[in-house]
Amino acid sequence: MKNKFFILLLITFIFYSCDPKPLIPETEPGLEITEEVLPDYTVTFVAAGDNLFHDTIINNFFINGTHDFSPIYTEVKSIITNADLAFINQETVMAGTSFGYSGYPLFNTPQSLARTLADTGFDIVNIANNHAMDKGRNGLYATLDLLDTIEEFTVIGARKEGESARIVEKNNIKLGFLSYTYGLNGIPLPRDNPNLVSVIDREKMALEINALRPLCDFLIVSVHWGGEYLLQPDRDQTSLAQFMAEHNVDLIIGHHPHVLQRVETITLPDGRKTLCFFSLGNFASNQRERERVIGGLMVLTFTKSAYYPFELSISDIGMIPVVTHYESGFRNTKLYPLYMYTDELLETHGLRSAGSRLTMDFLYTVMERLNTRIIMYNPFLK
Repeated sequence: MKNKFFILLLITFIFYSCDPKPLIPETEPGLEITEEVLPDYTVTFVAAGDNLFHDTIINNFFINGTHDFSPIYTEVKSIITNADLAFINQETVMAGTSFGYSGYPLFNTPQSLARTLADTGFDIVNIANNHAMDKGRNGLYATLDLLDTIEEFTVIGARKEGESARIVEKNNIKLGFLSYTYGLNGIPLPRDNPNLVSVIDREKMALEINALRPLCDFLIVSVHWGGEYLLQPDRDQTSLAQFMAEHNVDLIIGHHPHVLQRVETITLPDGRKTLCFFSLGNFASNQRERERVIGGLMVLTFTKSAYYPFELSISDIGMIPVVTHYESGFRNTKLYPLYMYTDELLETHGLRSAGSRLTMDFLYTVMERLNTRIIMYNPFLK
């Protein structure tokens, strides 16, 4: 009888120990367990046009024995520093005192400007423009040596070793950069370093673009091109833009005309798109005509999805108009976003005292021909 009892007890123990019910409480009704969804990767990007330092800027910012150019950029600094990456076309070399400071036609800007640009928030510095050889090979070498000492900078368009392609990785997005200029004001490149500055050559460009394209998510080409002071791109610009679009360039950043030109999206038959800013106009300069004191900061966002096949897109495209303000005698040069520029400031502009028809209506009328979204606030402030 005892044996039967123990056998029954054993069977009961085995039965309940094998019960498939969980040993932890069930989830509350209506509560679902889901996988974490990763957000897309993004890079906010801003680009400025021609930073062109005339001798009047150099002379008027020499105070107490030093050149301090930081006041020029104080009103645009928050835009540039709050973007993830910022580009500038540095139109003038910074070769040092031994070459003599000078403005037009052969420029050389004090080297303190380099640190100011870094502190203002610029990351990508383009050197491929028609003034790159103004102080010869040695002047450009001295400029490149200076820029190489600034950790924040990636320099494009000119390198001692002649290598032009650069890749910048930010927020898990790889941005490839190339840069070219139409010419060097007739100054030849060194025979033993013919690739010191990247010059427009379609055969060479095709090779470099095709080599860089598989290595990056977005391919950006900076181009110094077009006729000076033309309000619309010329045939050479539109033809070259089409050529770059056919070679799968994502973004073209244009400069050199010193005035603003339109923005265009080039769409190929297969649906691929290339965004082209034909000219961003002047950034800091002391040019004297009213079309040349209104430039623009290009803004946009690169996006890459977090999951394969990693969809890529460019969005939030637009331009922040920027006024170069200076007073009579080119004193107190300063950049203002148009949304901060006032009638009171306009009354003191040096062009007004010189009899120019510079008006607020004119500044706003320029925006109407640009074919892009005009941004009248800082889009990068959280």
